[in-house]
Amino acid sequence: QVQLVESGGGLVQAGGSLRLSCIASGLIFSINDMGWYRRAPGKQRELVATITSRGSTNYADSVKGRFTISRDNAKNTVSLQMDSLKPEDTAVYYCNADASTIKTMGRRFDDYWGQGTQVTVSS
Repeated sequence: QVQLVESGGGLVQAGGSLRLSCIASGLIFSINDMGWYRRAPGKQRELVATITSRGSTNYADSVKGRFTISRDNAKNTVSLQMDSLKPEDTAVYYCNADASTIKTMGRRFDDYWGQGTQVTVSS
């Protein structure tokens, strides 16, 4: 009912930058929080950054000062600008949205996930 598609992953050297983008589509009525999570090899998925519909942000301590999350409510998109990348940032990055569809009209919100995009930072 809601699809999330990420783009922008790739291979970059340590100290470099990448920008991830995610677009939500489908039977969207409303989106609350949007965010980015990541799963590194052998580790559990962890929060990277979230942003509310009003623009309030939250970051993992490990990325504060290096990553910036932003969104465009009109276009249902969320982006993650990643600067000063480190090898430990290597992971599959997932887009997430807390969304309500036109079937539930804001009475119910569910978590939706993208399929992930690989980010690899070489040392």
